[in-house]
Order: sequence, then structure tokens, then C-alpha cells
Amino acid sequence: MAITILLVDDHDLIRQGLAHACERDARMTVAGQAGDVASALAAWRTLRPDVVVTDLQLPDGTGLDLIRAIREESADTGLVMLTMHTGDAQILAALEAGASAFLGKESRGAEVVSAVAHAAKAPRSFLCSGLAGAVMRRATVAAGRLTPREQQVLELLAEGLGSAEIGARLYLGESTVKTHIGRIYHKLGVTNRAQALVAAMRLGLLFEQLSTAG
Repeated sequence: MAITILLVDDHDLIRQGLAHACERDARMTVAGQAGDVASALAAWRTLRPDVVVTDLQLPDGTGLDLIRAIREESADTGLVMLTMHTGDAQILAALEAGASAFLGKESRGAEVVSAVAHAAKAPRSFLCSGLAGAVMRRATVAAGRLTPREQQVLELLAEGLGSAEIGARLYLGESTVKTHIGRIYHKLGVTNRAQALVAAMRLGLLFEQLSTAG
């Protein structure tokens, strides 16, 4: 079956080049094009393509805004981020937004086609050649920021303990534990326990503990 695609970029020449690359593959058809977040979201809701390929920087927002908006409404749409900005922050932001694939604009046409095919087949998995390195570098930075006590508190949070129970385990006052928890949340860029545990697992801060428990 044909894979229908919506191309989103504010440069017409780039969209045309992408359309040419995609339609050289007999499986793929470009169903529509858009140059900003608002028109892209409207086009997606009308056309319901299998895959959206979007730039990061758009006139009225970012491709991340578009990916989040679509992912809130659809778990089955493939979402490919294609950008000239390929740093760790952009890779991890795309992963967290719900993208299916991430690649730089220096990629060859065949690589874009491969990413589109992946996104159509497995929209909730994340394809990015730089992901492992980005996660490792972020883990190194984050691990260096957490104090030994904060790491202890994080591990006890992962066990499901509340602040009073953590205090009893570590011989700390509950208010002191809450202070440590607040600092952990701040350092991980999260606002609650669930987000903290997800972020910590992504960063590898709980990997050893979880592997031992398993």
C-alpha cells in the first residue's frame, strides 16, 4: 500500500526536493505540503497522511510544536524531524515530543526515504543514528550534577517510597527529604515523581539499580 506523506518546511525548494526524493520510491505519495505549523496541522487533519516530515524551525513555531499536537491526537501517524540543527538537545527534544525519526538536512535522499518508511511502519519507535551518543552525554552531565545524597533519594523514589519513608531510611527529616526531591526535579527538568523516574531511566541514572532488581 502507498505511504502518504505531508511535507512541512517554509522553503519551497526544500519541499520540492523532498517530494522528488520521496516519490522516486514507488511506495510513497506526497499528499500535501505546508510552510508553517498552523497550515500543517490543518492539512494533517484534512488529509490524514501516514507520515509527516517537518523542519524544526517554522515561521509560527517549531516542528516540535507540530509533533506534540499531532501525537496528542494520533498514536499511528509517523512523525519525522528533518533539520539542520542536530545537537543533543534537539535529538532528545524530538524523542520526548513523540517523533518517529530524526535526521539532519545533510542526509541523502535514500536516508530520508528510509526514515519515512520506518515512521510509517513503527510510528512510536524512534530512529536516530545519534541517539545513543546524545543519551550518554546527557547522562554524564546529569550524573555529575546529582549529589550522592540526591542519588540515594532518587533510588528510593524509584522503589516507591514516600518522603517520610525515605527520611526514616536515610535518617533525615521529612522536610530535608522534600528539599532533596525538589532539587532532583529541578536538575532533571521535571515536575513530579513519574516524570523524574522516566527522565532518570532515560539518562541511565537508575539503570544499575533496575538491572539488579530485574
